Parts: sequence; structure tokens; C-alpha cells
Amino acid sequence: RQPLPPGSTFKLVVAAAALEDGLYSSVDEPTDSPDPYTLPTTTTVLRNENGSAPCENATIRTALAYSCNTVFAKMADELGQEKVRAMAEKFGFNDTTQDVPVRASESVYPSGMDRAQTALTGIGQFDVTATPLQMAMVSSALANDGMLAAPHMVSKAVDASGDTLRSYRDGDTTRIVSSATAEQLRSAMVTVVEDGTGTNARIDGAEVGGKTGTAQHGVDNSRTPYAWFTSYAKDQATGKEVAVAVVVEDSGAARSEVSGNGLAAPIAQKMMTAALK
Repeated sequence: RQPLPPGSTFKLVVAAAALEDGLYSSVDEPTDSPDPYTLPTTTTVLRNENGSAPCENATIRTALAYSCNTVFAKMADELGQEKVRAMAEKFGFNDTTQDVPVRASESVYPSGMDRAQTALTGIGQFDVTATPLQMAMVSSALANDGMLAAPHMVSKAVDASGDTLRSYRDGDTTRIVSSATAEQLRSAMVTVVEDGTGTNARIDGAEVGGKTGTAQHGVDNSRTPYAWFTSYAKDQATGKEVAVAVVVEDSGAARSEVSGNGLAAPIAQKMMTAALK
């Protein structure tokens, strides 16, 4: 319910904006990104968490798989805050009307930023905040061929004997990205799980796509970071699908062990496995 910095999971939104805008035609097109990257109009150098990752001139697929901060910070600056915000709002950010019985708080993409701040939003930092529901909606829309479903909490009500008393229809769906963009990003998300930072989410017999995130927490990142994972899974035999997002706060793990793959992805994997049964 409480919005938190989404960290690298927000890179999916930035990638969607870049593909829809035509900044890049494919997730396999090189991005001409330097490593490290100097934030615009500053002398602040942004580096990647994994110093040996192949982030220089990486494609979107590789940049998602290795979670390259440099690529998506540059991408957000090139797009500009208005285009990134427009895409974020298509996914549900800045929507004060989003309402479910537990009353999820608004997820926010900020305004009035300079270029350096806009670049930082590209990696889900600065003043970007999101609820797990919001990030599950991102994965859900991409898994659903670019169609965003309005969230709802109950599919049906049953009596003590299991007979259905009332059924509730699925929420309305809205196309927010093209089918081609959704297909490309699904493919890249599968690469994250099969060969990248999200390997702990693999499920035998299912297509699983996801994105890890580790977000700073506290002044100068003084507190234990947030560990995120947003994902979808599709059972290859039954076609059954599910999308989930997990955030782990204030974990008891050592700081060096806090990661989306280490903490959040195993939880998401168990949730998706149960849902696909």
C-alpha cells in the first residue's frame, strides 16, 4: 500500500517509452551508452553496480539483464521527463483515482526536474515512488500484449459449500503500448530470468519474465535498501498466467546480500508457482 522507490524495476517503463517513441527500434539495438555516465550538467559520475557487466553501448535486452544504470539514466535524459512521465501515467502512475478495497496509495512520477534528476528517475530513484500493486500492473500489461487491466480484488463470492453467490467481471482493459513493444519487452524480461539478474524466479514448465530492483533507502542510502522483483509467468501446458510484484523492506540480510534476485525473486517464484497450480 505504501509507495516506495521502485529502483531498477522502473527501467521497464523507461524502456517502453523509448521503444514507443522510436528512440530505439528494438531491444537488440545498441544504445550508444557510455560506462560510466556523467549526469547531465553535473560532474557526478553514475556507475553500475556490477563493474564487470557489459553495459557500454549495451542493448536494452542486455541492459535489463545486467540492470545497467548508465543505459537507463542516459535513456531517460534523452527522452525527457515529459515523455517518461507520459508513459508512467499510462501504466498508472500519478493516478489519484486508482482504488481497491485496501486503498492503495498513489504511485508518483515527479515533475519540475532538471536533467540530472530526470536521468536518475530512469533508474527508479530521485522522487519516483511505486506500490507493489503498481509494479505488478507494469508486468501484467506487458504480459497482456500491451493491455492494462484495471485492478480489482475479488473474482467471486462463494458460500460455505463452495457454491458461487456472485461473480465479478474483470476490470476494463486499455491499450497502453503496442503489441510489438510488449512482445519485445516480454522477450527481454525472459532473458533477465534465464540469463540475467533474475534467475531465482525460474519455474519449470513456465515462461517467466521479470525485472529485479534494489532501491536506495534513507539519507545517503544509510538504511537497508529495498529489494524488488516484478514479474509474470505463463504455464506452457495450461496457458494459465499470473503477474506479481514483491518488495522486501528492512530485511535482516547483510547489506551486501540485499538484492532483488536474492530476496524478492524467490518469494515471487513461490507466489507464481502457487498461482499456476
